[in-house]
Amino acid sequence: YLLKEGDILFARTGASVGKTYLYKASDGKTYYAGFLIRAHVSDEADAGFIFQSTLTERYKQFVLLTSQRSGQPGINAQEYSDLLLPLPSLMEQRRIGAFFDRLDSLITLHQRKYDKLCVLKKSMLDKMFPKGGSLYPEIRFAGFTDPWEQRKLGELGFAQSGIGFPDAEQGGSEGIPFFKVSDMNTPGNERELVISNNYVTADQIARMSWHPICQVPAIFFAKVGAAVLLNRKRLVNEPFLLDNNTMAFSMDPNRLDSQFGQSLFERIDLTSLVQVGALPSYNASDVEDMAVSLPDHMDEQRRIGAFFDHLDSLITLHQRKLELLRNIKKSMLDKMFV
Repeated sequence: YLLKEGDILFARTGASVGKTYLYKASDGKTYYAGFLIRAHVSDEADAGFIFQSTLTERYKQFVLLTSQRSGQPGINAQEYSDLLLPLPSLMEQRRIGAFFDRLDSLITLHQRKYDKLCVLKKSMLDKMFPKGGSLYPEIRFAGFTDPWEQRKLGELGFAQSGIGFPDAEQGGSEGIPFFKVSDMNTPGNERELVISNNYVTADQIARMSWHPICQVPAIFFAKVGAAVLLNRKRLVNEPFLLDNNTMAFSMDPNRLDSQFGQSLFERIDLTSLVQVGALPSYNASDVEDMAVSLPDHMDEQRRIGAFFDHLDSLITLHQRKLELLRNIKKSMLDKMFV
């Protein structure tokens, strides 16, 4: 197909069946795909409005119902052409299309900023920590020239596994947080665990003979199961409990700045400790035996930690704006289309 601005293309078959694309350029690119059909927009319809119509739940349900009739998902061209789309006046279509085009531009803008910040962070983690056996990072703050020292994590704190958390004790909303792996998915917990789905009271703690982890800051992570392979970590700054699928490394505040420690753990590949077995897992002694490099001066640790904390804040900001804008778009698609 020789594409023209305003063309709408959609996948007719396969895993992407029903997916649409609005061509906005005008360079006449040639596009060929055996399972792609080109939709022409007439003078009675606005391309932007029609494209946004294909993102509604009504359209998605049509694709779902018509494409799942055989082993290979696919839509019959005639059936697709018979799909009825409610259309307001052309002027209203253009207003609606322009509104969603602006919303899409904002989503794209924050997505690009988010992606660039993530790439920047990955690069700086690589350059601001020594690598390849060196004791000198590639980039340092002015005034720091001493070689970094190598230590085992067990010299900088201690690792502790979680405990059993009976279903009958779960669901509380007051007291000390009792963290589980799933808490890392909670909005607001992208960097630090500040919200829990479960809290336990002092009475529960005494009755169950639990011992909260009070030596904080600590780094929380999964220690068994598929979640281990995601290699995710979160900072915890308040006393807490954790279930037996997780582990925490309590930092010695005299040896590790909390924000630096968080960045240090982001560079650590805990999946390298996974033991072969039915479920991926490792133990506390494996974690404590890992060798790391760090500045001897706490001032340098604090500078590095503050730098990455600021970067993380920017990343989280754009991530939340993205989620907000996507939610707004989903809501407006439901409300602005029949």
